[in-house]
Amino acid sequence: MGRLILSATMFYALFAQSAVAAPQRVVFEGTESTHKWTLKELNADLPSDWTPYNFLVLELRASTPQRFWLTLYSGATVQRRQMHPMGGVWIRAAVPLQYFRQPNRSGHDMASVGKVPRNSFWVSTGGVYGPLNAVEQLGVTMIAPLGKQTLEIRSVTLAKEDPGSDIVDKKPVVDEFGQWIPGDWARKVKSVEQLKKEWAAEEAGLKKGEYGFGRYGGYLNTQVKATGFFRVEKIDGRWWFVDPEGHLFFSTSSTGMGNSGGDSRIQGRENYYAAIPPVEAATQFGRRPRTGFYSWNLARRHGGLESTAWVDLAMKRLEDWGLNTIGNWSDQRLWAAGKKAYQVNMRGWGMGQGYLGMPDVYSEEWVKLVDKEAQEQCAPRKNDPWLLGYFVANEPPWEGRESLVVDIILDRPVSAIQREAKAFLAAGDTPERRKQFIYKAFNRFLEVINAAIKRHDPNHLNLGLRFGGGLPPIEMIEASKAFDVYSMNVYSTNVNQKTLDRIYEVTGRPIIIGEFHFGVPERGLAAGLVQVRDQAERGMAYRYYVEQAAAHPAFIGTSWFQWVDQPSLGRMDGENYNIGLVDVMDRPYPEMIEAMKTTHKRLQAIHGGKLAPYDVKPRAQ
Repeated sequence: MGRLILSATMFYALFAQSAVAAPQRVVFEGTESTHKWTLKELNADLPSDWTPYNFLVLELRASTPQRFWLTLYSGATVQRRQMHPMGGVWIRAAVPLQYFRQPNRSGHDMASVGKVPRNSFWVSTGGVYGPLNAVEQLGVTMIAPLGKQTLEIRSVTLAKEDPGSDIVDKKPVVDEFGQWIPGDWARKVKSVEQLKKEWAAEEAGLKKGEYGFGRYGGYLNTQVKATGFFRVEKIDGRWWFVDPEGHLFFSTSSTGMGNSGGDSRIQGRENYYAAIPPVEAATQFGRRPRTGFYSWNLARRHGGLESTAWVDLAMKRLEDWGLNTIGNWSDQRLWAAGKKAYQVNMRGWGMGQGYLGMPDVYSEEWVKLVDKEAQEQCAPRKNDPWLLGYFVANEPPWEGRESLVVDIILDRPVSAIQREAKAFLAAGDTPERRKQFIYKAFNRFLEVINAAIKRHDPNHLNLGLRFGGGLPPIEMIEASKAFDVYSMNVYSTNVNQKTLDRIYEVTGRPIIIGEFHFGVPERGLAAGLVQVRDQAERGMAYRYYVEQAAAHPAFIGTSWFQWVDQPSLGRMDGENYNIGLVDVMDRPYPEMIEAMKTTHKRLQAIHGGKLAPYDVKPRAQ
């Protein structure tokens, strides 16, 4: 095996040493597969003290889009970060070492704080932090690889300046339909004619399903007090939504319904695409122009970019599939159709300009901003009977980072929240006191926002904050008594029954899931946050998750994340997950849809305690 030769780009990017060791190839198999090397095995010139350097630069090729852990070993210190490279192609991955040395200080929710995108991969930011002055080994680990997957590494170097991350294989890698060119699979689209035949076959098979729904999606064979708006009520020991006509209602939905389907960055990656969608295909609500293959495919299907025929098709699908609610982050044209209940995720509150999402809740300007945004978002909808309710925000990242949030508040320019923090910590600056301050601020956050929402719309439900990650600290749960409904996003095989019991015990509120999903690493896409074996098992996993949760007396709804697969080249944070009910060509996944239909026909009896839930647990990671 000969020496590896550095490209000119790498040579002039201030590399500390040349890559001289032999290329490495490993096979991932089994339940958990780990491989590690001494630095000298990877590159004889790699130093153990990485203090002068800012990037670990790898040239690698993974056979799968499944994620793996990249680990640095420094004596007893082990620092792991998830890494998601584009699958099946050689890439240069310049991994920022700052995310090993210190926590990420940017972002406003768990997703934006927890990972950073690069051109050819993304890397997570959380874990053990510390100096990199005694690195001994580098390792890779894949959990539950599907089959025997390989990782090849042909160069490992360090750089002071960013050499850039790129695909160094043949390009383009995304075709005119948005599909991953390097891969192949049974249903890969080869022509517009193929698509038109499949679209016509789907439309011919759509019909109104037999779910017992009334006009608003509640069960017609039930009747309690009707108020003209959605509300919640506990009946015979079990909570339900109640629709405007007084019918008991169990909410099932998908987030992200619309005609954009997510987008990928073009700038700096123009040669990744065989064809770039028209800008208009992804521009809506005044947003900046973006790439939109799903929009482009819908334009092919419905006769142009301006067509709204996709709205009618979406409604027919909901009727056929048994989904009675339009989920979070969906297109407002679906809300305006007046055919399905819908959820609204409220925006703003100054979170984007705050301190890891915590706005300056003690400033008078912030109170005025909240009232303005509540007025703009709530007042126009206060008389709409189709609105199920409002989500206040999504996955606040403060849990476990309270001390860091305080650091950021203290480091930034003078502000009202900084003055409050200094006064509070004057009695003692400890991790526990810092935590107490953040939850004191959090309670004010909720108090001001909830009051503003109710002031401008007294008719609709407050659906909570969509907490991420399971059971939050007791302080967060206690504060959630202010909501009508407790919401959380749980990415797992199922919703832990003890978690549901604890939340209900503390809050006394009904509970909904704002996000969950299952995916498969295929078609150039990663599996998402919970991986299953194949498309059939995705359907099994949906049944198990939803039915097991629905059996709990406080549980009243679920929302799948998301309507369409994420883009092959990743959305704004690099995610490119196989998590859609439809693919980027607007074709439903049949195994998933049939499983959903089966479960949706059973939910009234399951939640009513008259039918046992599906109990075949998927083999998921």
